[in-house]
Amino acid sequence: MKNTLWLLVALFSASSQAATLSVADKIQLLAVDGKEVKSQGWEAVNSVELSEGKHQVVVRFDGEVKRGSKSTIYTTRPYLFDIDLANTNAEIILPRLTTESQAKAFFERGAQWQLTMENGAVKPLVVIELQGEGFAAYSDIEALVAAYNSDNGIVIEKGNAVDLQQVAVNVDNKTGKIEITGDALTQLKMWYTKASNNDKKAFKIWMAEKDFN
Repeated sequence: MKNTLWLLVALFSASSQAATLSVADKIQLLAVDGKEVKSQGWEAVNSVELSEGKHQVVVRFDGEVKRGSKSTIYTTRPYLFDIDLANTNAEIILPRLTTESQAKAFFERGAQWQLTMENGAVKPLVVIELQGEGFAAYSDIEALVAAYNSDNGIVIEKGNAVDLQQVAVNVDNKTGKIEITGDALTQLKMWYTKASNNDKKAFKIWMAEKDFN
């Protein structure tokens, strides 16, 4: 009985293992899996515990740099990317940027974000620079990420980011023909993410009527 109990505890511990994702100096962690990472008082959050699997992360460079003999704060737009964690700690890093001109040049030519693993391995990150519109376009990071995910058929399921277009859309490399594949549920999820708010309301009304028929 004791051996069985110990085995169950061991299995539960293994299945619930998490990895720590942290960010290097001057990198601000904005959102993980569609949820804003909120500061604790005056202290910015520079690490989060994540389960094994694919996660969607949003960060930006936000730090003090030199402008001549004076200091200033240089802040970029948000950058979004996916990471795949396998129960190992990781850190998001950038090259050391100390002056405003250096930082501007680096981001204008296409910033090279990287992920360094606990074992010393370094992986390049494929990033998307999020584009907002209007005044205070980046004040609601959750809305910005939700709009991007809706446009690109991405949903967050059980804490993991799932690209439904990759799952349900197949493109023939030779002919360019697009074929909708995957099961019916995946297809429904994909089209729902692309619908407008009015379309979603109309669909819910239609679905409720169908359920009662």
